[in-house]
Amino acid sequence: MSKHEWDTLTKSEEAFMVNSYEIDILPGVWGDLDEADQSRPVNELAGILLALIDREWIEVRRLAPWTSPAGENGLQPELVPRDQLPAILEDAANWEYPEDGNWIGALNLGETEAGKKITRLSPEEITQ
Repeated sequence: MSKHEWDTLTKSEEAFMVNSYEIDILPGVWGDLDEADQSRPVNELAGILLALIDREWIEVRRLAPWTSPAGENGLQPELVPRDQLPAILEDAANWEYPEDGNWIGALNLGETEAGKKITRLSPEEITQ
């Protein structure tokens, strides 16, 4: 199933899927988009991402401060509700790396269990 589904993706959809597989922040997608897609307006790219979210292949999260049980500080992704995403994704600032290097609040792409079936070969495909 995964190879068939993967082969139907557009280049821009592939870029979002790769970034979700890598659990990257949203601005990381720029490095995987081809030149034509890099010149698209953010709202068009947001539409592509929302379609993948609606297929339940990708989730969008915000990185929030977190403290481990051992007392170490870090970041933990918190799911952004689907109904909030159109407005959030149309804000061009969310598509840029934080200038101060502080990733708190940055949008993070993560693949869902259904998305993993697209980005990974099935056992049948591996043995072929």
